[in-house]
Amino acid sequence: MLDIKFIRENAKLVEEKAKQKGYVPNIEKLLEVDEKRKNLIEAVDKLRQERNQSAKKQDKETGTKIKVDLKNKEVELEKASEEYYQLIREVPNLPKDDVPVGRDENDNKVLREVGEKPKFDFEPKDHLELGLGLDLIDTERASKISGPRFAFLKNELVTLEFAIIRYAFDILTQEGFIPIIPPVIINKKPAEGLGYPEYETGEGYKIDDQYLVGTAEHSIVPMHMNETFGEKDLPKRYVGFSPAFRREAGSYGKDTRGIFRVHQFDKVEMVSFVKSEDEDKEHQYLLSLEEKMVQSLALPYRVVNICTGELGFPTAQKYDIETWIPSQQKYRETHSASTNTDFQSRRLNIKFFPAEGQGGPQKAYVYVLNATAFAIGRTIIAIMENFQAKDGSIQIPKALHKYTGFTKIPS
Repeated sequence: MLDIKFIRENAKLVEEKAKQKGYVPNIEKLLEVDEKRKNLIEAVDKLRQERNQSAKKQDKETGTKIKVDLKNKEVELEKASEEYYQLIREVPNLPKDDVPVGRDENDNKVLREVGEKPKFDFEPKDHLELGLGLDLIDTERASKISGPRFAFLKNELVTLEFAIIRYAFDILTQEGFIPIIPPVIINKKPAEGLGYPEYETGEGYKIDDQYLVGTAEHSIVPMHMNETFGEKDLPKRYVGFSPAFRREAGSYGKDTRGIFRVHQFDKVEMVSFVKSEDEDKEHQYLLSLEEKMVQSLALPYRVVNICTGELGFPTAQKYDIETWIPSQQKYRETHSASTNTDFQSRRLNIKFFPAEGQGGPQKAYVYVLNATAFAIGRTIIAIMENFQAKDGSIQIPKALHKYTGFTKIPS
């Protein structure tokens, strides 16, 4: 959530920036309740002091009256605090100034295109046709047992998936990232702390009062809930692998073919906790790692600065990497790199203690960033389609040869 002091001093800006993302929080009501809450806190503190003074003086009559007044004020404060926290949690993180203002993907800004698109002297197949022909993908049987938007990966694709995972972990652990396999079920409190409305609006899978994660980030970020880092501990970087689960609500009829948009998929995800002054540098660093890995697989891609209307509730800025998909003749999202500033750390109470002489003893909230190392399914699609041959075989990117043990999937 945002700092209430910032909201008080920049109410119009907060309203405007929130509207750019498609949200209309009631800032006027929030500030009204905030003022009421502040006054009640002062009143409660004053009554508690008076109660203590009357107790010292053994003035029972006055003490009894104060006790009644204090109880009433505490009840009022509790109600005002509940309303305050509800209202402030409806305010999204604000987009940064260099985020393009827009409503949808048509307003995103392409920053650069990298790599050459493949030129085929034959009619290329899409990944499902290739997968069916080589006995690599089975959506029909998966649909029979799990419903639509599920799939079995088989044979060489299984080896390819584990190769991509191992490759990502080798690169990122050499960069100092801590490898981690997180739980994929989280409680309601960390889910709320992340600030993704999707968990409550139908996008997430709910199991009683818990949720299946939409990405490893959703477990890794709240891992440090209610903790304080030392300054020497930052930056703290993790690379995590997990399955991810999304209902894909609102995507009816969209990308229904194959494994591009499914309810269950695997991801390797990066998460960083940094000081505020290191945020921009870290964001570019995560993006550079994504580009390094995509380039090493020789996949053509472009980098896109995502517009305000496409940003998630807790996100201040996001870059997407969109990889070329020949069957669709377009770039499609395979990676994202986001900064959520201190929005999530305020909700989850994740701080750090500055070193002596560098800001004093005052604790500060960390800044939280996340980025995709590989969304496995979409990376597999890109490899299959970009490196297919006329005979139906699929070449494996050279960087993965030592992990797969084969250089191509034969026809």
